[in-house]
Amino acid sequence: MKPKVLITAKEVHEIIEVGLKNLGYEVIHLPEPTENELLEIIAEYEGIIVTTYTQLNQKVLNLAEQLKFIGRVGSGLENIDVEFAKQKGIVVLSSPEGNANAVGEHALGLLLNVMNKISQANKEVKNGIWQREENRGEELDGKTVGIIGLGHTGSAFARKLRGFDVKVLAYDKFKTNYATDWIQEVELDELLEKSDVISLHIPFLKENYHFIDQEKISKMSQNPYLIHTCRGEVIDTISVLDALKSNSIKGLGIDVYEDEPWTKDKQVSLEIYQELFSLDQVLATPHIGGWTIESKIKLAQILMEKIATWKNSL
Repeated sequence: MKPKVLITAKEVHEIIEVGLKNLGYEVIHLPEPTENELLEIIAEYEGIIVTTYTQLNQKVLNLAEQLKFIGRVGSGLENIDVEFAKQKGIVVLSSPEGNANAVGEHALGLLLNVMNKISQANKEVKNGIWQREENRGEELDGKTVGIIGLGHTGSAFARKLRGFDVKVLAYDKFKTNYATDWIQEVELDELLEKSDVISLHIPFLKENYHFIDQEKISKMSQNPYLIHTCRGEVIDTISVLDALKSNSIKGLGIDVYEDEPWTKDKQVSLEIYQELFSLDQVLATPHIGGWTIESKIKLAQILMEKIATWKNSL
């Protein structure tokens, strides 16, 4: 009998299924199972392929008697109890390299859009409203851009900025000596104080819960544009809303939320989100920063290569 791999990802490129079958696995699809569904069947599988929305907590992993590997299509591992998996000898593999470029491009798109009021002007023109002065934008050239987190996506965003006449500041608590000819390494307080634009590219760890809060916003002396494409809970939504209303933050380009979709009404109330989205200086997209045709292929290719390398090393 062939060992089985469960794919819980709703949308995943066929490269993964074909690759797993070539490695001798039987592949079963169960898109986004509930925890109870997962608890009933997890003991049958040697591998599991997940995206953001499948929770592999200690309760689930305790019952994963045959599980040898977890494949995460993408980057963040906050939905996986990685330490407990390691204790059980389960290998955790991910593919953050696969959509880094897509996120970098999306962050730049959000920034240029919100600075130049493109979406707002587009909506008005289509409704017969012709307002030029009210939609006067700002140029990126001459600005200071602060990047918090210089991993795969932060680095990709920094590369996109090389075509602009901007100063790039970066802060990464896990790195040192990462300055380049176009990136200046600084401490967090300096970045918050000097940046006209702040873009977030950090993972969601416990210590990063509400990383951008009222205290950090108070240090943003340039009334910056905030670009948020990493993980929803990295910002305190209510504090950011208050900062937008007081112009402490000039504009927001946001792709990730404390609740996804925001209509869940769990961590942040519907009224807060509705007020946030009513602001003209807010541009919102539905967690599609790394969601391109190309990244779907790259995410699958990279993860499958890592699984094959692990499998062949046994």
